Amino acid sequence: MAIAGQRECPKVFHSLQTGVFSQRAVGASPTTYDDRWYDCMPYYHGTGGIIAASNMLIGVTTCIGKKFSTSKFWSEVHDSRATWITYVGETARYLLAAPPSPLDKDHNVRCMFGNGLRPDVWLKFRERFNVPEVLEFFNSSEGVFGLSNYCRGDYLINCVGHHGAVLRYRMRNMFVPVQIDHSTGTLVRDPSTGFAKRQPYEVGGEIIVQLPSEKAFAGYYNNPEATSKKFERDVFRKGDLWYRTGDALRRTKDGRWFFMDRLGDTFRWKGENVSTAEVAEVLGNYPGVVEANVYGVALPTHDGRAGCAAVYIDPRHKESFDYAGLLKHSRIHLPKYAVPVFLRLVKEMTPIHNNKQNKVPLREEGVDPEKVKPEDKVLWIDGKGRGHTYVEFHRDHWEDLRLGKAML
Repeated sequence: MAIAGQRECPKVFHSLQTGVFSQRAVGASPTTYDDRWYDCMPYYHGTGGIIAASNMLIGVTTCIGKKFSTSKFWSEVHDSRATWITYVGETARYLLAAPPSPLDKDHNVRCMFGNGLRPDVWLKFRERFNVPEVLEFFNSSEGVFGLSNYCRGDYLINCVGHHGAVLRYRMRNMFVPVQIDHSTGTLVRDPSTGFAKRQPYEVGGEIIVQLPSEKAFAGYYNNPEATSKKFERDVFRKGDLWYRTGDALRRTKDGRWFFMDRLGDTFRWKGENVSTAEVAEVLGNYPGVVEANVYGVALPTHDGRAGCAAVYIDPRHKESFDYAGLLKHSRIHLPKYAVPVFLRLVKEMTPIHNNKQNKVPLREEGVDPEKVKPEDKVLWIDGKGRGHTYVEFHRDHWEDLRLGKAML
C-alpha cells in the first residue's frame, strides 16, 4: 500500500486538506455542518481512515463503529442519527443479504460514500434502504488516477465518475485506455512502430496516466522494484512516461466512466478475454444469487482458464434454486465464452478484512476435488459445456479432464 510510508502520507493529507477546504469555500461540499457520519470501515484502510480524518478537518461529526457487522449496522446508524454512511467493497451486498428489519428505513441517512458499489446491488440497496444519494469514487492509495460520482438520481447510476465536455477535452491525452495482452499483462504494441495501441474510450481498456516525471508518483515504501513496474515508457512517442493503473475502464460519449475489471482478474478462455466484473454483475442479477465471485480456473489438457463462479445462494432459495434458469439467464446476457463452465456453491460469502472479494485462494484451488473444501460443492455444465443445466462435478469428471477424455 503506497501510503504506508513517510513519503506518501503528507502528500495524501495535503491533497485532502486542499480538496475539502476549497469545497467549503465555494459552497460545493455535499456535506453540511449538521451532518453526522457513521464510519465502521477499518481505519487502516484508505476509505475508512481518510474519511474520518477528512471529517475532523471540515468539522463533520463522526460516529465511529467498532467494526462492520450486518446485524448491528442499522441499529448503530439509527442510534447515532447518522446522515452519511461509509462503505467499501461488498458492504452493500452483505447488508442486502440480511433479513428484512423495521430499521431498514428507520434512519436519517441521505447519502452513502465509498467505493466498490456493484451495479447488481446499486438500485436494490437504494430501494430497500431508502438512501437516495451515492457518492461513489474510484481511486487507489497511490492517488495518480481518481474519479468521483455524486449520484442523486438515475442518470449516473452504476458509474464510478463523470467528466463533462471541458474535462473530456483536457484529459483526452492524460487518461488513456490501451489494449492489454491478458496472457502476459503487457501493453499490446504495434509491431511496425513499437508504440502501444490506444483504445476508443467507448470500448475501454487499461487506463494509463501520462506523467511529467517519475516524481509525480511517490512510489511504494522501500520497494523500488514494485515502483518501477508501475511506469511504462515510449508508449505513444519516444521518451514519454506513463503510469499503469492496472484497472480497465470505459467512458461513454457523454462522459460517464464505468469500471470494467481489474488487470489480473480478467482471464482468457476460448481465445477471448473474460471480464470477471461483467460476469459477476449478470449472475448477481439472477433471483436468489446473493454473491458471485468470478475467476478463471486452470484445467488439465486445456488452454486458458475456464470460468468459475463461487456463488452464495440465499438460504431461503437454496432448496428450490433453478440452476437451469441461471444458465439460461447467463447465456442470454453474456457472450458464449463468458458463461461460467463451473459453479462453486459456498456456504458463506468470501470477503477479506476490507469487505472486498478474495479470489486468490479460490483461483488457486480451482475445481480440483483434492483442493476444494469438502463443505463446498462444485457443479459444471453437463454435456461437455453444451448442456442445459449445471450438475454435480465428481472426481471421475476431473480424471476425464486430466486424461483428455472430456474436452470443453
